[in-house]
Parts: sequence; structure tokens; C-alpha cells
Amino acid sequence: MKKLILLLLLIPALGIAQQTETTTTTTTTTGDPTTQNNNDSPKDQSDCLPGYIGFRFLPTFTDFNIKQQNNGNVKGTFVMGYGFGGVIGYRFNPYFGLQGEVLYSVLAQEFTSGEKKQRLDLSYINIPIMAALSTNSCKGVSLNVVAGPQFGINTGSKVKTEGGDGVDTVQAVVAVKPADFGFAYGAGLDFKLSQSIILGIGFRGVYGLVDISDNSKSATTDQYYIIDRSHVNTYAGYVGLSFAF
Repeated sequence: MKKLILLLLLIPALGIAQQTETTTTTTTTTGDPTTQNNNDSPKDQSDCLPGYIGFRFLPTFTDFNIKQQNNGNVKGTFVMGYGFGGVIGYRFNPYFGLQGEVLYSVLAQEFTSGEKKQRLDLSYINIPIMAALSTNSCKGVSLNVVAGPQFGINTGSKVKTEGGDGVDTVQAVVAVKPADFGFAYGAGLDFKLSQSIILGIGFRGVYGLVDISDNSKSATTDQYYIIDRSHVNTYAGYVGLSFAF
């Protein structure tokens, strides 16, 4: 009887033999079955080379004061002069850069003195140094605006009589200072013909800041200074080619 009671006590303790089920969870990480192989290279930076050098031609009109024999000023008639030279520049980014030019310019005006039609020519080597702003110089077409100081060196002057009869009793004398200084400004369009060739067209103006007349020499009784208290203002169009590097 005791053995039976002991067996009844052991059965609840041992219980029914339990099998421990082991559940193995396998986590499968499934990557993107489509692996993109990006073979595209970055944008070719040669499309936006920072430096450029080139040449320009500038049909030019000039405004300055012309003096008559009787000491009165006469308004000259606009005559097309011209300018040509080189340009070099560097863009710090597609929107801002610096630009310098060396231009040979012939400035001209016609005027009438008595019955004579005369033409005054002044020639300068001009050196503008300007800040250049662009809408985006990396684009195929971009708008630019430039402004800055211009230094000028006078290389010659002359007066040519184109009509009238008789002999001049009073001779016109052209006397100008050897240097000029002004403020250059303008705007234009740049067209990228290729990665490194740029066609530029636009407008350029210069506002003279100093009096170019030089009356330091004494004129004789049969001479008079044709330029007196005059500032040079020019208005030009331009066309040119530049090569990026």
C-alpha cells in the first residue's frame, strides 16, 4: 500500500515525459535582386572651363566737345570709329568672374567750321578691367553684365578737312592729355559653339571721368585748341570669339 502511495506522489512530480520542441527560425535577408551598375560618369567639366581668351571687334561712336575758332563749342556729328583687341578672363564660378581687355580704339567726330567740314580722330589703347556677372556661363546661351574701370593711353590725334574752299587763317590744334580714365560698362550674350569656343555679341559703353583737353601749351595767334574741357563718352557694339581653357 505504501508503495502505491509513493508511486502516486512521484507521477505528478515527474509528469508525462515532455518533448521539448526546438523551433529554428531562419531569417533570410533578401536584397534587391536587381543590382544597378551605374556606369554614368560625372558631367564633363570641360563644358564649363573657367578661363577664356579671345579677340573682339567694336564699331564705336564717340561724344566729346569740339571748340570753334570763335571760342564757342559746337556739337559734333556722330561718326563710326572702331576698336579691336584681345580679352582674357577667369570665372570663379558659373556666375561671377573677372575680365580684362587690351583694345586699340579710334574715336571720331565730324563737325563744321565755317564752310569746312572737318573730322577729328583720336586714337587710344584702352585697358578695361571689369567684374563679370553671368546668368550661368555653363549653359549654351548666357547673359552677362560687366562693369569696372578703364585706363586709356593716347597714341595720336589728327584733324582732317573734307570740304570748303580757301586757306585757313587760323589753324586748329589738337592737344589732349597722354592718359584717360573712365568707367566701362556693358552687357552681352555668349553662345557656346562647342565645349571651348564661345561667340560673344553685345554692347559696351565708357563714361569718361577726366577732362582730356590739355591746354598747357601756349597757342599762337593763328592757332586755337579744338578740344576744350571735354570728357570722352563712347558707345560701341562688339562681336568676338573666345576660347575656353
